[in-house]
Amino acid sequence: MTMTTSAEVSQPLSMSYDGWKMPHHPVMQKHRQMAFDFLDGDHKLYALWGSVSSGKTVTSAQAWAAFVERTPKHYPLAMIGKTERTLEANVLDPLAEFLGSKYSENRGRGIVYLYDRKIRIYGANDSKSESKIRGKTLYAWYGDEVTTWPESFFMMALSRLRIPGAKAIMTMNPENPNHWFHRQIVERADDPGIRAKLYHFTMEDNPHLSDEYKAWIKSMYAPGTIWYRRWVEGLWVAAEGRVFQFFDPDPSAGYVVSTLPDHFTMYLVGADYGTANPFAATLWGLSGGVWYIIREFYWDSVIQRKQKTNPEYIEDIARICYWNGSPVAAKILVPPEEAGFIRELKQSPYQHISHVRAADNSIMPGLEDISTLFATGKLKVYEKCEKTIWGFNDLLWDEKKQQQGIDMYMKGGSGSPDHICDGNRYAAREAAKQLRQMRIL
Repeated sequence: MTMTTSAEVSQPLSMSYDGWKMPHHPVMQKHRQMAFDFLDGDHKLYALWGSVSSGKTVTSAQAWAAFVERTPKHYPLAMIGKTERTLEANVLDPLAEFLGSKYSENRGRGIVYLYDRKIRIYGANDSKSESKIRGKTLYAWYGDEVTTWPESFFMMALSRLRIPGAKAIMTMNPENPNHWFHRQIVERADDPGIRAKLYHFTMEDNPHLSDEYKAWIKSMYAPGTIWYRRWVEGLWVAAEGRVFQFFDPDPSAGYVVSTLPDHFTMYLVGADYGTANPFAATLWGLSGGVWYIIREFYWDSVIQRKQKTNPEYIEDIARICYWNGSPVAAKILVPPEEAGFIRELKQSPYQHISHVRAADNSIMPGLEDISTLFATGKLKVYEKCEKTIWGFNDLLWDEKKQQQGIDMYMKGGSGSPDHICDGNRYAAREAAKQLRQMRIL
């Protein structure tokens, strides 16, 4: 495997092109070497991965700009992201600010211009997206967040590099080691036919980060969790054992509390709808910049030997939305696929639960938000929410799914902790969003 490390690059380097100059800094030698490799090397693929804020996107974008400047104007080029919007936010906007008049665009036609070279932009949001580039011939392409692409799109993009000297540069955060990119490229990089060069970066490779910022980023993820190992250490690792390995139900650990604030300024309910499976809902309250899980409802129709109706479940949600003897107006978050139940909730006679929304049910981001809220001290669980404590303590990663390259926890029917955790995952997405808007997370 061809892997560049900081120790391998010691010679002073300089690089300047019209409009920019790569910073001359001893710690940036690996970044600078990568840029030189891409500009003048004979590999086909240049893949950068690592921790967040490690400088891989900035370095790759600058190297790409220099490469474009040297490319004949009639050569076909492309830039690809998970969506055109994410590509814009991650790469195009910084390039526009960086290059100034050397950058222009015609977004209506899906085109940007660097140094007067036309570059088509594409989104790789699903397997059908590969049709966008099928039949195209490309001299080079830039890929953003490649591990979020469908494998079929990536393989089609590789096949488009048909002009002699064609190459691609790409960035990503590491994922499961059984992820298709790891299997297709990383594990086979020793094969000279692959012609891939790999670069691993961490925050320590970025001298522009302050020690305070690096400490803050590390504090966002509990050590030992999958998010810490991937986003901070920049490693390809599989999820094993307990999802929330750090969680300890003992109040001395700080995650579970025996008393609650007297007053909350905002309320959320995360509800996991189930008929044959358990129905779970929790009430979250915000006080002093900290979210508390203060009440819960859990109904397992198998154990209880009674299947409730939707009106009964709605009444149960209305019942937990009380604090200090009075109803509280809570935003109710329900999985978007439960459109019928959402409609019934909105039409219920209980005015304090009329604010109903389809939840963001993204699995890994939701679990990450829970972990981040706990790690930063922004989430506490009231000791009487026993099902919630059980769920956080006992939720396990699914090892069979991990072997398929899929990050998923164990799911089951009656007696499984995933249902109470699903409801809390929906609430956590909204809770973290609110704190970020307040600039306290």
